[in-house]
Amino acid sequence: MKKYLKWFAIATLVVVLAACGNGQSSDKNKSSKSDLYSKIKDKGVLVIGTEGTYAPFTFHDKSGKLTGYDIDVAKEVAKRLGLKTQFKETQWDSMFAGLNSKRFDMIANQVGIQPDRQKKYDFSKPYTVSSAVVIVNKNNKDIHSFKDLKGKKAAQTLTSNYGKMAKQYGATIVSIDGFEQAIQLLSSNRVDATLNDSLSYLDYKKQKPNAPIKTVAKSGDASKSAFMFRKGSGKLVDEVNKALDDMRKDGTLTKISKKWFGEDVSK
Repeated sequence: MKKYLKWFAIATLVVVLAACGNGQSSDKNKSSKSDLYSKIKDKGVLVIGTEGTYAPFTFHDKSGKLTGYDIDVAKEVAKRLGLKTQFKETQWDSMFAGLNSKRFDMIANQVGIQPDRQKKYDFSKPYTVSSAVVIVNKNNKDIHSFKDLKGKKAAQTLTSNYGKMAKQYGATIVSIDGFEQAIQLLSSNRVDATLNDSLSYLDYKKQKPNAPIKTVAKSGDASKSAFMFRKGSGKLVDEVNKALDDMRKDGTLTKISKKWFGEDVSK
């Protein structure tokens, strides 16, 4: 009987200690998610990875100043968190590795929210929404939808998703090097259409409002871009989302959007 009581006491002690250990581990996991935000608040600086070569989202203006849509949104978010910003410019191919190695706290570079990325990283709420659009000459009266592309000439880069989409709708592909060349061919009526991102079209029209082009159709499948963080960034993501929510409510996000694109691309 004594042996049994002794064994029971030891077993009970092991269970209690294990429970305490699990509790501490859980507390550590909870606190670690807020530790990053606490460290950032202590430093007073939010370190952000970006390309700096991707107009109109993140690029250098004529004076050499880093600017763009993503830059303005990130600065406003940081301001609302009571933080200064430090941008670290990195090539796209190295950007994710830079985030992984803690060179910066988040990425602001039109990173699309994709399932494979969501498995490895945390994302804020989206601040950019874009869709594929059909662009034609302003005098074109034959094309009104994606289906109308059948048998028409579409100026596309051969390896792009938009080129593949145009081909799926039955268009004959005219190979080009980039968007600028597509618009030149459209303007001179040497092609019937081009498919591209709605943001690229809006940016082009903002820069060249007299360009003889228009959009006639928009894809129902929208792609969304957001700030990207290391997995488990916890409170930092929450606070950034709160700032974005407030920017939507008070119209600041719309204002920044219209500054760069002439219309609201945040929703």
